[in-house]
Amino acid sequence: MKTNSSRFIALAAFAACLAIPLSAETKGSADLPIRRVVLFSSGVGYFEHAGSVEGNAVATLPFKLEEINDALKSLIVIDPKSSSPSVTYPSEDTLLRTLQSLRVDLSGAGDIASILGSLRGAEVTVFAPEAVNGRILGVEARSVGPEGETALFLSLMTKEGIRSLAMSEISTYAFADARIAEDLNRALDLLLASSSRDGQRRDLQVNLPGSGSRPVSIGYVIASPVWKVSYRLDLSGKTPYLQGWAIVDNASDIDWNGVRLSLVTGRPVSFVQNLYNPLYLNRPVLPLSIAGIAEARTYASGFGESKAARGAMPAAPAKAKRMEAREEAYEAEAAYDYAASEPAPVALGYTDMQLNATTVVTTDASAAGDQFEFTVKTPVTLERRRSAMLPLVEAGIKAERVSVYSGARRDAHPMLCASIVNDSGMKLPAGPITVFDGGVYAGDALIEFFPQGEKRIVAFGEDISVNGMSEAKGSSEIAGATVAAGVLKISRRNTAERVYTFKNASDRARKIVIEHPITRGSELAEPATFDEKTESLYRFSLDVPAGAERTLTVRERTIVGESIVLTDQNPDVIAFYAGSAQVPEKVRAALAKGIEFKKVADEAARVLAEFQAKRAERGSEQDRVRRNLDSVGRDTQQGKEYLRRMIAIDAEMDELAGKIDEAKKRVVDTKKAYVEYLSKMTI
Repeated sequence: MKTNSSRFIALAAFAACLAIPLSAETKGSADLPIRRVVLFSSGVGYFEHAGSVEGNAVATLPFKLEEINDALKSLIVIDPKSSSPSVTYPSEDTLLRTLQSLRVDLSGAGDIASILGSLRGAEVTVFAPEAVNGRILGVEARSVGPEGETALFLSLMTKEGIRSLAMSEISTYAFADARIAEDLNRALDLLLASSSRDGQRRDLQVNLPGSGSRPVSIGYVIASPVWKVSYRLDLSGKTPYLQGWAIVDNASDIDWNGVRLSLVTGRPVSFVQNLYNPLYLNRPVLPLSIAGIAEARTYASGFGESKAARGAMPAAPAKAKRMEAREEAYEAEAAYDYAASEPAPVALGYTDMQLNATTVVTTDASAAGDQFEFTVKTPVTLERRRSAMLPLVEAGIKAERVSVYSGARRDAHPMLCASIVNDSGMKLPAGPITVFDGGVYAGDALIEFFPQGEKRIVAFGEDISVNGMSEAKGSSEIAGATVAAGVLKISRRNTAERVYTFKNASDRARKIVIEHPITRGSELAEPATFDEKTESLYRFSLDVPAGAERTLTVRERTIVGESIVLTDQNPDVIAFYAGSAQVPEKVRAALAKGIEFKKVADEAARVLAEFQAKRAERGSEQDRVRRNLDSVGRDTQQGKEYLRRMIAIDAEMDELAGKIDEAKKRVVDTKKAYVEYLSKMTI
């Protein structure tokens, strides 16, 4: 299948044979060069075209196919003296449907034979070379040579009959129906608008109806390469020096000539939505309702009149008044000269806030909402498909050499770092830092987004001249104890201790910054203060002279609560706390008294067990005597002796039964007293 470009060339040649001109553009073409570019660190760019137009004008904006959706989502047109600007563009689906709807259908192959064949019955006058008038019957290929060569012939129904004319001899076609020529002209315009060099370009036609000369601007946001930044940090001098470069890419097919370039750092929400392709929804097909009649129904009248209904009618004049005011405002805003190299940024409303010239000499920096904007002071010229490095910041900065040791990693050596305070007066984007020290390269570092006034530590090497180690130990003690309703509440103070030891083998003193991980829920006991604190760690500083060894001890304390239900505990547990010197004296005394209750209950249980054992012993003896009595008989002398012993044992068993009953009651009472004492204990 032919591309739009090749089809258009062939059809234009056919149109040249027609006795009609191609359609002419009734509006002037507006040349609106790019005047402002704003690149965002989120991967998009704002591009503003600006210039002067005369009367009814059309500005053509070329876009890649993948940029169309972003352009349609964000396009801004500022024309103060135009009441109805509009944007038109070719859609693949719309183009096909439009071509198919015309009398001359160019949606297919588009060759001359196909066009004439689709117009069968149309009246046409051809010149081959004499004029022949007739109605088209069709186009057929005939053999014209001895080796099977073929040629196309047009068959016409004329007054004289059917005539066949070789199409190679026809120089001009003229249709009697002017509407055919109009539709062919329109189809050619559509194909021209949709054609491009690579088939991936789409043009937006911005129609600017109006009168007189006036300034206009058109802006849009499309995907753009992320602008990058790299820094150089020199620690050699008395005042550390920071230099930053912005790396930008012109990935478009348009040259930037003297544009006002701004670079914005931030993290806005950005997405792509398919607005270019037409969207059709599937709708259900319902059966026809042709039977039956509608049910009679009445509706109750309403009560009162809503405020919305009362205010709906006069809304239109108020709206018109607001429109007039807005147009006047546009006219006032438009009173500037687009011939200048720096047009006013009317599309996005950017404002410039110049910083101290001694700090920032290459860019102007200002807040842009919650983002931060750098504007290059001099106009930028950058050819298409080219990249450039532009100075972003040059400033003396507050920085200090430190060696950072991470207690969480427990490395053998701390890291060589620079502690930097951003006193440059601007928010600095994230990027790599090349560090120089002593006039030579010292290492590379990375820095995250760096707000103004914040302090950051960046690492650029390993300090192999310093050895570090850490040793941890811990302890636990009772910090307090209370009793409430029989529940002993113990507060334990757990102490985590870590000793950091450093040996400096270099000939220069070192400032060691120790990063100690915070134990969740703890408080710092030693040292009394810290230099910095983050969400997860403390930072302490330790000066280690050359050739010396120093230690730092960090203690954290955590209070842990423990609840003990006394009635559920082994008496040994209660006795442990009653004898612990860490427990308050009143609690120890109360627990000791509870132990006394327990001893009484245990004694009662011991006495009961003793009586029960004695009864069991007497019961066994009674069984033995009974067996002997049965064996010797009751009437013998020995039998009578056994009988007397049986009577004595029975009496003793009766006495033991009474003692056991009393002992059981004693056990129940003492145990109850013990439990009640513990459960009601409150101190």
